[in-house]
Amino acid sequence: MTSKERMMLALRREVPDRVPATVHQWQAYHLEKYLNGIDPISAFRRFGLDAAIICFPIDEPQTPDWRRQVIETRNADGNIIQNITVTTPEGTLTETIEISPITQWFTGHPIKRPEDVDLIDKYMPVPRLDREALAREYDRLGDDGILRGFIWGVQGGCWQHATAWYGLEPLIMATFDNPDWVHHFLRVLQKKKMQFIAESLPGAKYDLMETGGGASSSTCISPDIHREFCLPYDREQHDALHALGFPCVYHTCGGMMAILDLIVENDCDASETLTPPGMGGDARHAEIKQRIGGEVCLIGGMNQFQILDRGTPEQIREEVHRLFADLGPNGGYMMSPSDHFFETPPENLQCYADTARDCRYG
Repeated sequence: MTSKERMMLALRREVPDRVPATVHQWQAYHLEKYLNGIDPISAFRRFGLDAAIICFPIDEPQTPDWRRQVIETRNADGNIIQNITVTTPEGTLTETIEISPITQWFTGHPIKRPEDVDLIDKYMPVPRLDREALAREYDRLGDDGILRGFIWGVQGGCWQHATAWYGLEPLIMATFDNPDWVHHFLRVLQKKKMQFIAESLPGAKYDLMETGGGASSSTCISPDIHREFCLPYDREQHDALHALGFPCVYHTCGGMMAILDLIVENDCDASETLTPPGMGGDARHAEIKQRIGGEVCLIGGMNQFQILDRGTPEQIREEVHRLFADLGPNGGYMMSPSDHFFETPPENLQCYADTARDCRYG
């Protein structure tokens, strides 16, 4: 059985020959430091893992009414600072992003006043997917795994996107102080995302589309906020993606136990990342399998810090077998670290991959 066949069977909650074993996005930092700068497809092949490749080739369109300027400097830590200014006929938006060798984050959000959202609504162009570049990557990957994509934006979910552009805490407060504006903000983002789906995704060679985002996790917001400000927008996206034939994985890289029923209710096909308490989540894997494993595929679960990064071979093997016992019965599971890793020794990754290959069905 090929990796693609194995992973697609799991997505359909069917039983493959063995548990698919992958990682959640290979990070450039790890590839450079530990694997001599090889590309993600080569890294998956090196360890014999089932590949889950992110490919999202889009442009950053500018128009006379949406002119974006980026000025880069470096701070005392050596990190890149991007100061971004967008000029429109009715005002400007500014944002600041700091980029370290490992990751990047907003230090200044572009939405500072409620009326700034209207500039996005009126003037922001929607990028187009380069489907020819996507098709080339799909063909290069072949049967060694699946190609994953996004909906345009800071992750697929409108709530995640809005928190990145306004700030999580301010947006939570606005759900109480100005809920109509929050819905307006989310609808503006949703309109752009639905345009991207309609214009760029028909015929695109994706096996799986990622939606949601960590800010929709129950470690960030309450189930009530999730139900009102995430669920309807998530479900609309999933309906549009399903109409084009794409399965969807809903991403919550944090707490999820309080929103398990809402994850199923949004009509996704898979749920990730099953983050354990040691990584800041609250996933109880056997309970998740029992409660929702018959309705969605489950992806993730491996503690990438205490176990995969720092664990002994015995601890890694023990955790792989535990995950398979808790989440693997009757198929519908892809084993994976619950999120990114940066300092994992190659020998630990090989131990993980080798042990997972022994987790067979039948």
